Amino acid sequence: MKVSPDKSWNPRRFDARAFAEVAGELLGEEPLASFDRLSAELHADGEVGAPVRWEARGESRPDAAGQPCVWMHLRAALDLPVGCQRCLGPVVVPLEVDRWFRFVADEPTAEAEDDHCDEDVLALEPKPDLLALIEDELLMAMPLVPMHDVCPQPLSLLAGEEHKDEAGTEVHPNPFAALARLKK
Repeated sequence: MKVSPDKSWNPRRFDARAFAEVAGELLGEEPLASFDRLSAELHADGEVGAPVRWEARGESRPDAAGQPCVWMHLRAALDLPVGCQRCLGPVVVPLEVDRWFRFVADEPTAEAEDDHCDEDVLALEPKPDLLALIEDELLMAMPLVPMHDVCPQPLSLLAGEEHKDEAGTEVHPNPFAALARLKK
């Protein structure tokens, strides 16, 4: 982890105010195993691959009243092997986060302002866990239905499998045929 020259930052109890005041920068790589919820998304046959790469940059900007306001720019990236929803095989999904966060005094203030702001609002106290924030953002970046563009193996259509007669013409089974046999 690369840190600002003047200070060592603890990402698990992150002092966002001090970080912004010195325009701090952090670069890090964490193994995927450090993130339990992301690791739970791994495909059983998928290899762990590259670590989570991230960087954070603090900034102090004046608000509308001219008071200093704490901001942080967060970037994170990961190539995560998850299960394809079409063929059920592993598919590598690139996840990327590039977001700005504004910090306010506490949770109630963050909740009150978050609905009325374009930016994401977080609380300064209790001190946030930067790595948990990175994990949250990467989880939200996951596609709802991960799939290959083209699956590497042909798909098995067990329930709705197409049937062809001797001439090669598609024949769709009549779903009421079983009912007709019961009626006899």
